[in-house]
Amino acid sequence: MAHMATPRDETIAPPATARAWSLMQSLGLFWVLVALCAVAIYLSPSFLQVGNLMNVGRQIALFGIVSIGMTFVILTRGIDLSVGSIVGVVAVTSAMLLSSGTSIPLVMILALLMGAAFGAINGLGVVVFQMPPFIMTLGTLVMGRGIAMTIANGEPQNLGDATDAFYFLGGGFLLGVPVPIWIFAGVALIAFIVLGSTAFGRQVYAVGSNAEAARLAGIKVGAVLMSVYVISGVLAALTALITISRLTVGEPTAGTNLELEAIAIVVIGGTSLFGGEGTIVGTVIGAAIIAVIANILNLLGISPFTQQIVKGAIIIAAVMFEVYRHRQRA
Repeated sequence: MAHMATPRDETIAPPATARAWSLMQSLGLFWVLVALCAVAIYLSPSFLQVGNLMNVGRQIALFGIVSIGMTFVILTRGIDLSVGSIVGVVAVTSAMLLSSGTSIPLVMILALLMGAAFGAINGLGVVVFQMPPFIMTLGTLVMGRGIAMTIANGEPQNLGDATDAFYFLGGGFLLGVPVPIWIFAGVALIAFIVLGSTAFGRQVYAVGSNAEAARLAGIKVGAVLMSVYVISGVLAALTALITISRLTVGEPTAGTNLELEAIAIVVIGGTSLFGGEGTIVGTVIGAAIIAVIANILNLLGISPFTQQIVKGAIIIAAVMFEVYRHRQRA
C-alpha cells in the first residue's frame, strides 16, 4: 500500500506565521539592543573603550554558547537546569587532568564527551523513564554540583604546566578579536544552519509544536529529545573549557546560576517556553542584551547583589510576557 504523502511544510516545518513572528521579534530585539547600547554610552562613555567592548564580547560568547544549547531543548518544550553544574564538573575535572599532564587535545575531547554523557543521562530520564524535564534536570543539577565539590574537595583546581598553552582558548586573540567570540560565532552559525536548513532542525520544531503529531508523521521523537539534551550538555562543556582557560583555574562553583541566565536569554530571544517557536538569531541578540545590561550595571558600580535582583526581575518579566502571548494566541 502506498504511503500517503504529507506536505512537508505542515508536518515537520514550523508554520509560516511562527517564522514570521520570530523574525519580527528578532528585528524588534535588535533595536532594543541598539537602544541599550545608546543608554550605556550616555551613562558611561567608557562603554566604548576597546577593553570594555572586548569584555562584553566575551560575556556574550560565554552566555551565548550555553544558551544555544538551551534553545534546542526549549524548542522541544523541555528545559535543562543542569547546564551550570555541568560547567562546574567539567571545569574541575579538566583542570585536574591538565595539571596531571594529560594532553590538551585529549582533555578537550574528554570534556566534551563528559558533557555529552550528562546530556544523555538527562535524555534517558526524559525519554525512557518519562521524567518531567524540570525534575530530571533539577536532579542532575544537584548531583553534578555535588560531584564537582566532591572530586575537587571544594577547592579550586590549578591547570599546572598547561596554564600558558591552554590560555589561548579563553584569553587569546585571533585577528584582533577574542577567541571565545570566534567560537561563539561558529557555534551560532552551525546551530542556525541545523535548525533552519536540515531535517533534524525541522524535527526539533515539530516535536516542540506537537510531539504526538510528529510521532504520527514518522519522526523518532525519542531520538530528537535525546539529541537536544546531548547538544546542550556538549555546549555546556565547551563553555567550561573556555571558562577555565580564561580564569586559569577550575572552580567547582563555576557555572552557578548559569542555567537561569541561559533560560532568560532564550526567552528574551523569542523562543517559546511552550515549544516549537524560536530562532538562533533571537538567542544571539538575547545574549547580547543580557551582557550589555550586566555591563551597564558594572560600569555604574551597582552592587552584585542588586544586579541579581535586576536579573531576576528580567527573567520574571520575560516569562510573564511569554505566558501572556501564549494565552492570547491560544
